[in-house]
Amino acid sequence: MVITVTEEAAGQVREMMKAEEEGVRLRFGIKGGGCSGLSYSLGFDYDVNEELDMVDEINGIPVVINKQDAPIIEGTKIDFKQNMMGGGFSIDNPNAIVSCGCGSSFKAKEREGIPEKC
Repeated sequence: MVITVTEEAAGQVREMMKAEEEGVRLRFGIKGGGCSGLSYSLGFDYDVNEELDMVDEINGIPVVINKQDAPIIEGTKIDFKQNMMGGGFSIDNPNAIVSCGCGSSFKAKEREGIPEKC
């Protein structure tokens, strides 16, 4: 798979999946928007388009990624950190050259053959 989900993040996702119906998958990708041009999309999905999506299991989590997003998020690590203020997912994308202060928006390295998502 093109991304890594740490055991801490996988544990949190598994806990959240308990409230969902059978057959749910974690969908990770990107969309146009945010102050840096692109933003991450992380949520649950029941639908998979075999032509457009890649499906894999990472740390026991079924994960779906749109094939078009794969080159931009390749090598990304999703982690979960808990602290006194609560907790949250963090995304470390080696293809991001600029990120906004909140960390949810980024600009990707330009790579040949990769269409812009904005």
